Amino acid sequence: MIDRRDLLIGGICAVGLAGAEYLRPRELRTLFEGEKLDSIVPYSIGPWKAREGGEMVVPKTPGSLADRLYSDTVQRTYFNAETGDGLMLLIAYGRSQSDLLQLHRPESCYPAIGLDIKKRLFTDIALGNGQQIPAVALTAQGGSRTEDIVYWTRLGEYLPRTAGEQREDRLKTAMAGYIGDGALVRASVLRSRDDEPRYGLVSSFMRHMVEAMPSKDRKALIGTQRSA
Repeated sequence: MIDRRDLLIGGICAVGLAGAEYLRPRELRTLFEGEKLDSIVPYSIGPWKAREGGEMVVPKTPGSLADRLYSDTVQRTYFNAETGDGLMLLIAYGRSQSDLLQLHRPESCYPAIGLDIKKRLFTDIALGNGQQIPAVALTAQGGSRTEDIVYWTRLGEYLPRTAGEQREDRLKTAMAGYIGDGALVRASVLRSRDDEPRYGLVSSFMRHMVEAMPSKDRKALIGTQRSA
């Protein structure tokens, strides 16, 4: 004889599986319409001129999970012709932000190579028309290296500032029936350990970078509403 409790448990499991299958996102929506990030990020931004490479911390190595996550990256070092400052820019793009493949935040990338996060705060990068980019400012230190970092992430139309927000926003897209693409936009400068953080310099560069891009390209970095 079949136990009524077993039937009840079996029924609950079946309903749960059916619900999970119903909620499983089936559509991939992307905001990046170009073929390569390199084609939409300006090489010249006011007094800043780009060169390839630089001493930057990158979130992926060949064959790693992050390597599978990011379908395209831009890594450049910009130099300011007026002040002599150097600034490192990294933009990483992933076409699919699923449970397995999701953006890797600098808070985990830097400690993984021996740089400790010494300071962390939320900041907003002001754009025109009252729009703002919710960003994170960090200072990483290790050995003789001190690096001030400002970054933001985009997941679909959302710009989550924390790993918790990122999970919530990924759930929102799943409940809406689709999987969104995503981007990590990070810029940083090196400085002497005793100097003050240079978050303002980095944020200013990032604002001018976004404003120098056509709105149709901006949305790959900041979403549709902010890019208008």
